[in-house]
Amino acid sequence: MRRYFLGIDGGQSSTTALIGDAAGRVCGYGRAGPCNHVGTGEGRERFIAAITGCVVSACKQAQLDFASIRFDSACFGFSGGPQNKKGLLNEMLHCDRMTITHDAAIALEGANAGQAGLIVIAGTGSIAFGRDEQGRTARAGGWGYIFGDEGSGFDIARQALRAALRYEEGWGITTALSDVLLEETRSVDANEVLHKFYTSEFPRERVAKLAVHVDRAATEGDPIARIILEEAGKSLADLARAVLSQLFPDGPARISYVGGVFRSGPVLERFTSSLLKERNVKVSAPVYGPATGALMEAYRVAGQKVALSGVPEVEKQ
Repeated sequence: MRRYFLGIDGGQSSTTALIGDAAGRVCGYGRAGPCNHVGTGEGRERFIAAITGCVVSACKQAQLDFASIRFDSACFGFSGGPQNKKGLLNEMLHCDRMTITHDAAIALEGANAGQAGLIVIAGTGSIAFGRDEQGRTARAGGWGYIFGDEGSGFDIARQALRAALRYEEGWGITTALSDVLLEETRSVDANEVLHKFYTSEFPRERVAKLAVHVDRAATEGDPIARIILEEAGKSLADLARAVLSQLFPDGPARISYVGGVFRSGPVLERFTSSLLKERNVKVSAPVYGPATGALMEAYRVAGQKVALSGVPEVEKQ
């Protein structure tokens, strides 16, 4: 009987599944909606629909029967962590080995193609996570938007609003960010923007998306926007440096980066330049996406050494 392996990346925006055979050939790919929360009835239903939907799609592409397939090993990475998910997964899928971990772990696995190193993730939130040659792991950040998420999209938008509020109250430097935020939130002043950010109309993800407009303002020459982005890059480098000191104090180390914040030129430039001052450090874009990382981890847990082939283009970074 042929052996199959499953990797799933379950995130806040979508859920992706990859199926691989014993030779390391990716034979199935599927995608469905978000599955990051299971605490409520609605969250539970969404979780089941997302996992089932993406695995059914992957099985269809691989010409496998979802109802009867039994995976030799499966790895699941979730942005909300493994809590309250194992029982549901056991009800939905048949696996000889099941590994449930957080999204940073599978992102690292894919980004560094299974090699030791670390990754910095900066989207709505931020975190740095690493693993050395001995399998030891360490993290920095990931504390959430109240206590952390330095350098994240939410943090960039928060700093932009602070600058706009200072300017409006007469104790800050003139900045185009004030007009940018008013336009994008359809507000009459920065104080109204502030109060909107405390409502359900502007969840964290929506606030974080305003970071792209801060980047636009910086590109158009606003010095305050540029400073905010450069400080974000420095903060993300600080997170990486904290993990480096724990796992790779003498180097060498590979550092990958992923997330929408790194599409900003000033953020990436400052992040990279700050880290290249360290000894024996290589900073590079990820090799594969997190779903591929989950599949690689499924192989690793099963003791199966393979050379991946057939990875979908969408998973090649």
